[in-house]
Amino acid sequence: MSIEGSVEIGRPRVVPGKLLRGALALDAVVTGANAVAYIVAAPLLADWLGLPVGVLVAVGAFLALYAGGVWHVANRSSVAASVVWGVIALNVVWALDSFLLLAVDGFSPTLAGQIVVAVQAVGVLGFAALQYAGLRHS
Repeated sequence: MSIEGSVEIGRPRVVPGKLLRGALALDAVVTGANAVAYIVAAPLLADWLGLPVGVLVAVGAFLALYAGGVWHVANRSSVAASVVWGVIALNVVWALDSFLLLAVDGFSPTLAGQIVVAVQAVGVLGFAALQYAGLRHS
């Protein structure tokens, strides 16, 4: 991994390569699209997914903020490695929490909602894996 010196001592920085930058940007775009869908189409999605409109809007708002942060990281000329590790960790936690909620029936989504949550969790794990690979090659 290429590491540049940083103004802050002890905080190694990486110059994102194509894989890392692409993985972060893709994560931001897909997450942002989900955010818009959850916020704008919440009344339409609520019955189909079996989730309250308020939950969809709140999740959408969180995802919009997260997508903006990840987009910012993706477009930096260099970034603290710990920030990239933070993005990876948040993606893994999101996916694990999604599976946990499905396993313990933490809410009662429809079958379509369960499928959407599971597919989204797998996709988020995919982003984490791509980001990890990109970090290792930067």
